Amino acid sequence: MSEVGERLAQVLEQIAAAHARRRVAAPEPILIGATKSQPRERIRAAVEAGLHRLGENRVQEAIAKAAGLPSEIEWHLFGPLQSNKVRRALDLFRVVHSVDRPKIARALDRGAAERRLVVDGFLEINLGDEASKHGFAVEGLASAVAPLAELEHLRINGLMAVPPFGDDAEASRPWFRRLRELRDEIFSRPEWAGSAGWLSMGMSGDFGVAIEEGATHVRVGTAIFGDRSRTAEDD
Repeated sequence: MSEVGERLAQVLEQIAAAHARRRVAAPEPILIGATKSQPRERIRAAVEAGLHRLGENRVQEAIAKAAGLPSEIEWHLFGPLQSNKVRRALDLFRVVHSVDRPKIARALDRGAAERRLVVDGFLEINLGDEASKHGFAVEGLASAVAPLAELEHLRINGLMAVPPFGDDAEASRPWFRRLRELRDEIFSRPEWAGSAGWLSMGMSGDFGVAIEEGATHVRVGTAIFGDRSRTAEDD
């Protein structure tokens, strides 16, 4: 087994253990490999070891990587999306974790309708009201997102957040709990009847805590692939 394959196996074991410790009822978490700034050979090694869901922050980077990987991979978009990139994004992505404003939600819905697709989406929530992050504000969230329940080709099925930076994984727990509470509040409303109520939360440093608090999707990069390659865009 490759080094990446060994890391993937360890992450899957940790996911299973965290799910056994979960504090709330939740389905078995879905693992998405976060491939930002990772070389193709590591990504291919993870795919060969059984990882079939990959996530990227940038549309162009994902398309370039996908060209050399099996077509059956399910691609998830993590990063912010500009309106002029929606059609290009829908050539590859079938799940968008970063629906951060009504304008982009409607653009995705229109683009998916043109392709006769149904795309799953998460509403990105700016839990800490951080200027450096995208997403819907917590205050007034229910009324702000209610019209999006009517979209037919972008199926809003959950919430996503990246908590404010903390010293350790436990620092993320209150934020994960808060996102779960928001999920319960939003998706219990009549307009959202039938939505799955997913929670995309948890990355390499804190996915165990996220799962304990009810995460249904975790976005794990360096714990699987190793340290990211630095590029000018990362500086």
